[in-house]
Amino acid sequence: MAKNLVLVESPSKAKTINKYLGRNYVVEATVGHIKNLPKTQLGIDIENGFTPKLLNIRGKSDVIKKIRDLAKKSDNIYIATDPDREGEAIAQDIAEEIEKNSKGEIHRVLFNEITKSAVKKAMEAPLVINQNRVTSQRARRVMDRIIGYKISPLLWRTILEASGGSLSAGRVQSVALRLICEREEEIEKFIATEYWSIVGDFLKDKKDSITAKLFEMNGKTLRVPPKPIMEESDWKDFNEKYFAVSTKEEAERIFADIKNKNNFIISDIVKKEQKRNPSPPFITSTMQAEASRKLGFRPRKTMQVAQSLYEGVELGNKDYAGLITYMRTDSTRLSEDFLNETNSYLKEKFGEKYTPNSPKKYDKKTKKNVQDAHEAIRPTSLQYDPESIKEFLNDDQYKLYDLIWKRYIASQLESAILETTTVSISADEYTFRANGTVIKFDGFLKIYDEGKDEDTNNNGDSESSILPNGLEKGQKLDLNELFKNQHFTKPPARFSESTLIKELESNGIGRPSTYASIMSTIQDREYIYQENRKLIPTDLGKRVNDVLIKNFPQILNVNFTARMEEELDQVESGEAEYLQVLNDFYIPFDSALKAVEENIEFVKCDKCGSNMDIKIGRFGKFLACTNYPDCKNIKSLKANSTDNNEPEFTGDKCPKCGGKTVYKRGKFGKFIGCENYPDCDHTAQITLGIKCPKCNEGEVIARRSKRGKTFYGCSRYPDCDFISWTKPNPDGSAKESESIDEEV
Repeated sequence: MAKNLVLVESPSKAKTINKYLGRNYVVEATVGHIKNLPKTQLGIDIENGFTPKLLNIRGKSDVIKKIRDLAKKSDNIYIATDPDREGEAIAQDIAEEIEKNSKGEIHRVLFNEITKSAVKKAMEAPLVINQNRVTSQRARRVMDRIIGYKISPLLWRTILEASGGSLSAGRVQSVALRLICEREEEIEKFIATEYWSIVGDFLKDKKDSITAKLFEMNGKTLRVPPKPIMEESDWKDFNEKYFAVSTKEEAERIFADIKNKNNFIISDIVKKEQKRNPSPPFITSTMQAEASRKLGFRPRKTMQVAQSLYEGVELGNKDYAGLITYMRTDSTRLSEDFLNETNSYLKEKFGEKYTPNSPKKYDKKTKKNVQDAHEAIRPTSLQYDPESIKEFLNDDQYKLYDLIWKRYIASQLESAILETTTVSISADEYTFRANGTVIKFDGFLKIYDEGKDEDTNNNGDSESSILPNGLEKGQKLDLNELFKNQHFTKPPARFSESTLIKELESNGIGRPSTYASIMSTIQDREYIYQENRKLIPTDLGKRVNDVLIKNFPQILNVNFTARMEEELDQVESGEAEYLQVLNDFYIPFDSALKAVEENIEFVKCDKCGSNMDIKIGRFGKFLACTNYPDCKNIKSLKANSTDNNEPEFTGDKCPKCGGKTVYKRGKFGKFIGCENYPDCDHTAQITLGIKCPKCNEGEVIARRSKRGKTFYGCSRYPDCDFISWTKPNPDGSAKESESIDEEV
């Protein structure tokens, strides 16, 4: 029996490490956390220092027993869970389980990359469990549990009828939802402003064409008009320096005047050389953003694929290798040894021209909360270029690895040199301007250029074009064609997953390990949906956001959440105490909660009119009438589930067999069925209890379109084709839509 035990989370990680360590070691996987807070209660003793009650996770008893037995027989136990807060907390839970019965020495080892040399180096210099990091994770978990456990019931009580009980609030997810809803509100309130551009096509020597936009008139610069509602003093300031072509009449007057000019000359030529530097190697957020832009990966998928690249891939001949460094990081720091190795590689691969004299470093901290424990995300070995190992990777692994590889290599290449040329073309009071850019030296652009998000305010800015050679100041030009184009200012762009992650990160909200789950949670809860990769709040999401902002404006906002993140970081660094941080959070939260609970409107029983209260039973949370036992009405609050072993009871009886009716999910959504299925095949649609305003026979039911929007139709469809975007009133009145079929 081997005398050394190594414990990791993942079976694939265990497989790779086992190849490096050999037969004197047993490598076992815990498959994630082994302990968690209880599901059916808060699990935190608030009165006694916010002590969490951690229980063994159901289904992990065999795993726990196995690692206990292995630990008893081992002289050395190395806990090699992931090198972050979650990994440290798992390490602590494991240590508590095995230290009682094991005489072996417990060590903590950290693998920033899973390569033979890195594993050997870590095993030769074991550490102890970082208690500050564990405490920070516990504080985050307690904070999130308190918010979710205390606020979610308020959502259930206030907007139950729209959700079927599938509601939750979270410290960070609620702020993300708020950002999306506030952006949507900006878009809805946006008033578009009309403006016109005038573009001329000029000829040099009757042949070479130059396209230029009207830029200046009478010494004033043409600008997109400001927003329609502005103070008089602001308009005065604007008109002193700028002018705007705001109407068709203005555009036609200027157009006609320019059309008659025949004295156009090149009044100025300005050339500037610009250096364009490469982007730093990836951190978690930039990797997720770039994978979204270039590969169409959702953040969760990006992290899953990156995890597999980190943990190890078989590269033929039973040779395993971790291909990238740890993928949860917000540091751009790079290993000195690896940088020097890279510099030599670049000289051989690209030549001296593309290789800087010394490696480029990006480890300057720009934010207080950057965690510098890990390197940036980079390849672990320069011998594994993407093409050479493509046959051993699946399609997703290859695409992401190729992206990481090119980003890293580009970060170490020379800067690109660009030359921009600005040509001014004038006639009397009018000046047109054309811009052109040429690449004098491609540098890092030889292999990689960072993707860009959609421009949020591209309102008429001039674009680069190809300029002909031989242009000289004073040269006469002929006006070949003139165009006038109508435009309207655009509202702010909706967030994509990548731009939302960027916004959260810039505000200090969330951490590398949380971005993917935030994106998934708010979509899984149907608070938002995606359309053309843009995030749009659903009606339910807007209602949830309204309730949270109305009741907890100071708690679930950007500044408060960012401050809590900073304090959690201070716990990890030893600058703040667990109790202090949780009191800073809980005292204002509890005050806000008490004020809300005094004014909250409870869901009313639809049978007797009494308040409904939340209970926890065998199948989870549900609403029960407070007038029990006189009224036995219950409503399910169980979140959406595909587990048919845990039914959602409606509180009604089956009209066919007398059994209980339950909520079920089928191909076309949620419906009501009998608990005794298949012996009883009774089914019914879930209606709003409102008669169809068109046929007056069926009842109105809520449905969801392909794009996630809620609409309303008749239960007798297709016999009745009533459809409305607006929820009908109890009297049946509603505005019908004739063009909804395309949306559905």
